[in-house]
Amino acid sequence: MERIKIKTSAINWYLLVILTLLWLQENRGQDITYQADWESLKQHRTPEWFLDAKFGIYCHWGPYSVPEFKNEWYAHWMYVNENNPEAKNGKASEFYDHHVATYGPLKEFGYKDFIPMFTAEKFDAAEWADLFEKAGAKFAGPVSEHADGFAMWDSKLTSWDAKEMGPKRDIMEELAQEIRKRDMKFIATFHRQWLLGWFPTWDETTDASDPKYAGLYGPQMKKGDFQYPPSTHDIDAGIKKYYPLADESFNQEWLNRLKEIIDKYNPDLVWFDNKMDVIGESYRKEFLEYYYNQATKKKQEVVSTYKFYDFATGSAVLDLERARMSEKKEFPWLTDDSIDWNSWSHIKNPDYKSVNRLIDFLVDVVSKNGAVLLNITPKANGEIPEPVKERLLEIGQWLKINGEAIYGTRTFEVYGEGGTKVVEGHLSERSNPDNTSKDIRFTTKDGVLYAIALDWPADGELQINTLKKANKYYSGKIKKIELLGYKKPLGFKVEDKGLRIQLPNKKVGAHAFAFKIISE
Repeated sequence: MERIKIKTSAINWYLLVILTLLWLQENRGQDITYQADWESLKQHRTPEWFLDAKFGIYCHWGPYSVPEFKNEWYAHWMYVNENNPEAKNGKASEFYDHHVATYGPLKEFGYKDFIPMFTAEKFDAAEWADLFEKAGAKFAGPVSEHADGFAMWDSKLTSWDAKEMGPKRDIMEELAQEIRKRDMKFIATFHRQWLLGWFPTWDETTDASDPKYAGLYGPQMKKGDFQYPPSTHDIDAGIKKYYPLADESFNQEWLNRLKEIIDKYNPDLVWFDNKMDVIGESYRKEFLEYYYNQATKKKQEVVSTYKFYDFATGSAVLDLERARMSEKKEFPWLTDDSIDWNSWSHIKNPDYKSVNRLIDFLVDVVSKNGAVLLNITPKANGEIPEPVKERLLEIGQWLKINGEAIYGTRTFEVYGEGGTKVVEGHLSERSNPDNTSKDIRFTTKDGVLYAIALDWPADGELQINTLKKANKYYSGKIKKIELLGYKKPLGFKVEDKGLRIQLPNKKVGAHAFAFKIISE
C-alpha cells in the first residue's frame, strides 16, 4: 500500500509540474512587468483574440475630409507652392492651385480654417458600430490623430481637438462605447510622428508660420527640413531616414498623447503609421512598456503594431500598408488597406474596390497568417457613403456564410495554390492582379481543412492539386466535403493529379467559395 501511495504521489507531482508549465506557456508575457528594453518587450505575447479576429475596420476622418480633393494628404500638399523644396520642376502642386482657387491665399485660409467646417453633424457612433458589426469586423476604431496634429478625442494636452473645435464631441469616447457594446475590440490609430515638418512652419507667406498656431502646425522648422519622399529613403535596402529627428519636446508630446489615449480609452490595439524613426528610440520603448504594463494591471490583452523597423522584431505585430505577403509566415501580421484605390479619406471622385477584390484579399491574407484592417472613408458631416455601406454589408453577408473558414482559423502546411503570384512591397497592391478559379487558399480549424476557391470554376468541378493521392501535406482520409452555403454534401475523388470536387449545377454565392473538408 505504501508503494502505491508513493507512486500516486509522484504521478500527482509530475501532473502538477506539467500543468504549471502549460499554464506558464499559456500566460507567457501576460503577467510580467515589462521594462523599456527590447528583450523585455519581446516577451509580450500576441493575444488569441487577435489571432482569431482576422478582420477589422477603421476610418480616416478629420478636417482633411472637408476639401474632398485627391486624398488625405491635402493638409500637406496644399502648402507646396513654387518656393517649396518639394515643388516638382519649380511648379506648385495641384493641391495648392486648387486650394488658392477655391479658398483663397494660404495666409488668409489655411488648414486650421477647415476645422470649423468639420462639423460631423450627421455622425452617429451607434450607426457606425452597427455597420461595422454587420460587416463582420471583430475590431474597429477611428484614426485618433492623423499627420495634421488634430486630436479626435477630448485632450487635456491641446485645445486643437474634436471636443473643443469642429464637431465639439469626443469622437473616440463615443465610438469606444458603441464598438464595445457590440463585443468588438476597440482600436486607436496614430500618425502624429508625421507632424514633424508636415506643415511649412518656415514659410511666412502662409498661416503655418504664425506661432499662435504652433499647437496645430507643430514646431518651427527650417526650409528643406522635410521633403517627401526623402532622398535617402530606400526601404528595400534597409535605409530609412527622415530629417531632422524629433527633439525632446516633440518626443515627449508624442508619448504623452499616447499615454492619455491609453488612460482614457483603454484601446485593445494601438496601430502606428510609419516614420516612427523620427521619434527617439527610448520614447518608442517607453510607449510599449507603458501600454503593456497598463494592460497587465487591467487584465487586458492588447496588441501594438509597427511598420518597417520602428519597433524591434517580436516586440509588436508587423503591419504592412496596401500590401500583403507572398508566402505564409510563422508569425502573425496585419495589413491595412483602403476601400478606395486612391485615397484614405473621402473625396469627390472615389474609386472604390469591388467586393470581390476585398474578399479575395482577406482570404489570401488569412491563409498566410495575417489579418486585415480595412479603412473606410466617411464624409466630413459624419455620413458613410452609400457605396461604402453597400460593400461592407456584402462583405458581412459573405462572412455570415463563410466566416467559419476565416474566424478562429490557423494556417495549413501551405497557404494555397494557383498561378496568380503576389507582388510584395510597400504600397504594392495595385501591382497584384485579380485572382482566378485556379487560386485556392487553405485554412484550418478544429481538425477541419477549408479550401477556398477565389473564383467559381467554369467546368463544373474544382481540382485541388495540393491534395492529390499520397500528398505530403494532408494524410487524413476524406470522409465528406461540404460547400459552405450549400446544404448537400459534394461528390469527390482523390486521384493521382489532385482532389476533384463535383460542384452544384448552379453557382452558390457571388464571391470566394469555401469547401469544408472533413476527414474520418
